[in-house]
Amino acid sequence: MNRQDFLAAIDSYDGYWDMVVVGGGATGLGCALDASTRGYKTLLVEQHDFAKGTSSRSTKLVHGGVRYLQQGNVSLVLEALHERGLLMQNAPHLVHNQSFIVPNYEWWDGPFYGVGLKVYDLLAGRLGLGSSKALSKEETLERIPTLEPDRLRGGIIYHDGQFDDARLAINLAQSVVDAGGTPVNYTRVTGLTYSGKMIDGVKLTDTLDRREREVRARVVINATGIFTDDLLHMDEPDAAPLITHSQGIHLVLDQRFLKGKTAIMVPQTEDGRVLFAVPWHDRVLVGTTDTPVDAACLEPRPQEEEIDFILEHAARYMVDDPTRKDILCMFAGLRPLVGAGEGRKTASISRDHHLEVSQSGLVTITGGKWTTYRKMAEDTVNKAALVAGLPESDCRTQKLRIHGWLKHMDPHDPLRDYGSDAVHLRRIVDADPRLGERLHESLPYTRAEVVWAVRNEMAMTLEDVLSRRTRALILDAAASLAIAEAVAETMAREMGKDREWQQRQVDAFEDMARIYLPER
Repeated sequence: MNRQDFLAAIDSYDGYWDMVVVGGGATGLGCALDASTRGYKTLLVEQHDFAKGTSSRSTKLVHGGVRYLQQGNVSLVLEALHERGLLMQNAPHLVHNQSFIVPNYEWWDGPFYGVGLKVYDLLAGRLGLGSSKALSKEETLERIPTLEPDRLRGGIIYHDGQFDDARLAINLAQSVVDAGGTPVNYTRVTGLTYSGKMIDGVKLTDTLDRREREVRARVVINATGIFTDDLLHMDEPDAAPLITHSQGIHLVLDQRFLKGKTAIMVPQTEDGRVLFAVPWHDRVLVGTTDTPVDAACLEPRPQEEEIDFILEHAARYMVDDPTRKDILCMFAGLRPLVGAGEGRKTASISRDHHLEVSQSGLVTITGGKWTTYRKMAEDTVNKAALVAGLPESDCRTQKLRIHGWLKHMDPHDPLRDYGSDAVHLRRIVDADPRLGERLHESLPYTRAEVVWAVRNEMAMTLEDVLSRRTRALILDAAASLAIAEAVAETMAREMGKDREWQQRQVDAFEDMARIYLPER
């Protein structure tokens, strides 16, 4: 992917795009991929970087949603379990089977959750990942030796999917390109254009060089997630707000707190959420909270009470009680929830997606979750094609191999998340072995991955590389700060930037990365 080439393509085209998708998170990328594979001329624009917001801040699970089953939303669970199975087939280099144990500390936990998880298995059908079953105390501790043994009666083991959210987003953007679409990051929509009373395009500002553009579109799709209402209000200034924001945070700990390959799932905390402690990239990811917030922002900050909440609950289930000094990183994400209703807890709001069309033809898709991004996109493109009067074309993404598709990756290969692209990274190292050296002893990344991100993954800033092309910031915020100058230097050499650019990138990253470390 080359951003300059894509901008040149926009500038050289003076006709109507079939679809302009606004938003480069999971939903927008899914819509752009669906539209492109149907043969529609598609442009996607993202105000910052792909998956900058909610889509890179998840619990890294591709799951049906045990909690939604508890809420009685069987249709959502069925849809999510089906999509989970498809995603494991379509991106096997990024999505894999993860075992979970629900630990039982009360006599009634075993039968209650055992029955529920058997229903979960049945709903998954032929796309199931493994049967749930009851474990004794000894079997439970064999799988999770660092689980708190006091009062433990046993556990229920079940299976769900795990993935790397930001890496999947990048692969989706690459898949859009492979299908003939045009995804562009750092391009903000500043206005809508109209023909009569109907939307016929968007006004754009390049946030890197401030250049302004206008493009025409037969239909515009609003897939902006937590910023859904901002675009809605460009179209209808008096429209009632559609989105309620809920913040969830995660803490990243050393793997010594959760030895073994099995995750912990606690079905019910005081705020009504599920708590997970999940092994991920040789770390432990613990979350999440559910805290209502008033406004959307690109860098939400964990609140002190949220940090305390997760540490307190993690300590109940881990032999070693984690403290603030053990936190390698903490990150917050905002969920775009639809229609909370006054006095209703955000944890109880359904994650069903919401699709609507304004009187002027703006197609808005919001809600949902990563697992169901493909189905959300299918529904949205069906509707958008109808609004635009485009030739009918069937959805082709159910069995579409996502860029990087490769089965049977070595789980210990540091380049496993690149899938079929790993061979190209190795060629970079073959050409210059110095690029194969690790950037930091606590991180698995090399300079070759920085070079690859700039050349082929449209990484434009230091943050893009350290936060989303690699996951250095999430895995160890302090280590990512330690390598910031070296990474900026490598990027500058690839991009033809000067030392002043390098210093600006380092300064900006240092300011941002401090949010990811707690005060000791």
